[in-house]
Parts: sequence; C-alpha cells; structure tokens
Amino acid sequence: DGTSPHRALLADGTTHSYIKLSGSRGTIAGNETVASLSGSQTITATSADTTVITTDGATTLTFTAAAETVCAVKVIALSANTATTVTYEGAVWANGGSAPTCPYTTNAKGFGPAWANSLFEDNAEFGFGMNLAVSHRRDKLADIVRKLIAVEYCDADIKAAGAEWLEKKDDAEGSRVAGEKLLAACKEGVDVDLTGTQWEAEWLANGKKCPCEACTLAREVIENADLLTKKSMWIFGGDGWAYDIGYGGLDHVLAMDEDVNVLVMDTEVYSNTGGQSSKATPTGSVAKFAAAGKRTKKKDLGMMAMSYGYVYVAKVCMGANPQQLLKAITEAEAYKGPSLIIAYAPCINHGINMGKSQEEAKKAVEAGYWPLYRYNPSLAAEGKNPFTLDSKEAKSSYRDFILGEVRYASLQRQFPDVAEELFERSEQEAKDKYDYYKKLTEM
Repeated sequence: DGTSPHRALLADGTTHSYIKLSGSRGTIAGNETVASLSGSQTITATSADTTVITTDGATTLTFTAAAETVCAVKVIALSANTATTVTYEGAVWANGGSAPTCPYTTNAKGFGPAWANSLFEDNAEFGFGMNLAVSHRRDKLADIVRKLIAVEYCDADIKAAGAEWLEKKDDAEGSRVAGEKLLAACKEGVDVDLTGTQWEAEWLANGKKCPCEACTLAREVIENADLLTKKSMWIFGGDGWAYDIGYGGLDHVLAMDEDVNVLVMDTEVYSNTGGQSSKATPTGSVAKFAAAGKRTKKKDLGMMAMSYGYVYVAKVCMGANPQQLLKAITEAEAYKGPSLIIAYAPCINHGINMGKSQEEAKKAVEAGYWPLYRYNPSLAAEGKNPFTLDSKEAKSSYRDFILGEVRYASLQRQFPDVAEELFERSEQEAKDKYDYYKKLTEM
C-alpha cells in the first residue's frame, strides 16, 4: 500500500524493514527498503542506498537516478520462483548478482558489464575461456581492419581511423575512442549511392550494397563493433575456490600469461558451504573440520603467484585503505598480463558484528593480521623494485584483535592450553611474514 511498514527476515540473518508496493511507485529516499509484490514498478532513487525486495510473481523494476545523484541499489529475491527484470537509467549501479536476479545492464551509450555464472569449482577456467573467445574474435577483427586499410582505394578517413585503432587496440580508453572514429568512418564511407556509375547494375543486383572489397570489409567491421573497445575480463571467487578446490585451475590460468584479472574475496573459510576450514584458514582459527583450532599455517597465495614473475599481485582491504584498493584494481586492469587481487572479506562465520565489518577489516590491518602490498612486474621491466608494502608495522594488539572474533575466542574458552600455543604461533607467523615482505622492499 506504499505506507505500511513490514519486516523481512532474510537467509543471511539480516532483517529489513520494508514498504509493500502494489502499483507504480515514485521517489525513494536514501536508505529506504521497499518490496515489490508484482507487476511493474518505476522507482526514482534519490540518495545513498536503496534495497528492493521482490516477492512472488513476475516483477519488472526500472530504476532512475535523480539529477546529479549516484545511488547503490540492491535487489533481493525472496522466492526462487520470482522472475525479476531490472533496468537502470542514469547514475545507478547494482550491488550483487545472485542466481534469481542478475541486475547487470548497459548505460545510455550501450556500455556495461556482462555477467555469467558457472560452477563454484571452475571460475578460473570459465573466465579464461570467455577471455580466449573474445581475444580470438578481436584478433580476427584486427586482421579485417588491416586488410581494409590496405585496400588502395579505401577512404582516407577509414585508413586513418583504422591505423589508430590498431595502435590502441589493447588500451581500454584508447581503443574506445579510436573505435568510435573507425565505426563512424565505416558507416559514412560504406555503401554509397552508385546511381549513374559503371557499377550501378552490380550495386542494384546486390541489394544496393557495394560488392567491392573495401565496402565488404567495412561492413564486417560494423557487424563486429562490440569488439572495438578492449574488454576488461574479471574472474571472481572466494578463498575456498582459489586456495583449495579450484586452485589447480587458477594456477593454470595465471601461468598462461594472458590478460585476465582475478579477484579473490578471502573469508579464510568455506563460507558458502557452511564454514569449513580451507587452506586459507589461519593457524588457531576454529572452523568445521578444525573444531579444536587449525594446526597448520595459512597458504600464502600471493607469494605463490609472485613466483612466476609475470603475475600482478595485490593484497587489499577496503575498510583499512580504500585508496590502495582502487590503486591495485587500476594497476591490475592496466597491466598487460594476468593479475591476482586478494581482498580481505569479513564474514558472518568469523563471529563478528557484520554491521561493522569494515571497521573489523581495518582492525585486521592495524594489528598486523592482514598486511597490504602490491607486486607490479611492470616496475621490474623499468629497473625498479616491483614489490610495494602498503601497510605499516602493527600498531595495535594482534591478540586483542583475534580474541574479538568468535572463531578465535571460542578456542580459548574450550581449549585454553591449546589456544595459547596456537595463538602464539599465529602471532609469530604474522610477524615473520611482515618481516619477509619488508625485506622484499629492500631488494
């Protein structure tokens, strides 16, 4: 009814207050949660975060951002049978991409992310296959452009634009700008009116399409216009996949030295399957299959990737240093080769207040639990040290930090003697790791 408050308890344990909608809805203020029962809804988000909960029935949601406003929108489907179609207009971006709703679309210029899910185990291979397909298609397009500008009678503007695109083909912004010029030149120069010329009969017989080599190749460029701008390929996954069950595939993809980017959300436990221990789980942490505390050290996935020498690697934490996170993502995207970004991801299985997850993440860095760094092979090519340590030595208590989380504190309550031994070892491992990273900066 647009006014009555309701409550929804979601599977992740969070509770949302929301307002039911039965017809078209106008403006939604910041931090407001609404529920769409069915039918079509047109929503104008004005500020901050907006959450829309879809219930039963087919739902069509259209989000528009108010003037000069950037809004974050999260769409939650309460029913697996809910068919939800979401479009965005203006400065609205979507948060998440679960199976019932994949809210990804294009902006007014036709640009936007393409999202695809595969099995939990094969993220790397799946993403690598997509990258391989796009790369081969773009290489074929490059061959077409080379042939086009080599035609003696090809239009001068097409030749200039084609040469520029070939030069900037593998640069995101450069390929977009040059691609727009090439596309415009091809559309302008192809299939001109040949009435009254010696080629008129052949032109008419071909449906008023010029059969010459230049026009034929230009039409192929137009047909493959989606490939003109360099694609940014990102593979997302958790630590259970990256460190454990999918590590073989991940390692293979990184070793192939192709231009793909991998982002690992490291919760240090198998979060999606119930909180089992993984090779990302640190010493002393309690998890399923490690109820008395994990006795082995956490795998250093970043160092393993760095051993190749040509993989960009970064360890980041948004809550502690968002600038370093953005710098790492920007550098990874710009790097002409494989990249791996490992992001600290606070999780409900840690036994923390998830409403303050970013604060908890910041504490992890300040306590020396999660050091930040970037390894950029491009710097080595310039004769510089490729390793940059972005976090300082611990300035708060490591022990206080881990005991602030149930996954560690529970071990102390149940097995105090074991806990003391494992906590001492865990803290020493963290210090040794930081000291080793520090030595890398001096090489």
